[in-house]
Amino acid sequence: MARKVDKRLVICSLLIAVGLVIVVLGVLRGVTGTAAANLPKSIEELIPSVGATNVPNQTSIFVDLEAGYTGELIVDGVLLPTISEDQVRDVAPGEQAKPALGTVYAEGNATLTFQPIKGAPIESLDEGLHEVVVRYWPVTNPNAIRQFPWQFTVV
Repeated sequence: MARKVDKRLVICSLLIAVGLVIVVLGVLRGVTGTAAANLPKSIEELIPSVGATNVPNQTSIFVDLEAGYTGELIVDGVLLPTISEDQVRDVAPGEQAKPALGTVYAEGNATLTFQPIKGAPIESLDEGLHEVVVRYWPVTNPNAIRQFPWQFTVV
């Protein structure tokens, strides 16, 4: 004698299967991290990230470039002076290092870092939306300047 099929059980099973397919497709097609930021190939990382919210006002601005690149930062329309990491570290024995009043470029890592501090062109990041533009170029070809703007919100 054949067993009778429970229609409710079949419908529930189909709904669960369709739901699982939708979840798997969503995970496979989801874009996160640097792919979501749509960064150019020559920029490996940005801090704060593109579109970040709830950023503290004393946060450092950090750009990790591909090896062999250099650049400069423009924060809210202010071009920050770029200082070599060697200049920041050039301190006589026993002296305390002076704070960098601009963007520090670390050649070995191809990074640009700006920390808002007293005496710098931007002493702190006011509450609200901020725009940063990184202009970057290969060290061997300073005429090949490219730029990438991004925004973040300080609380």
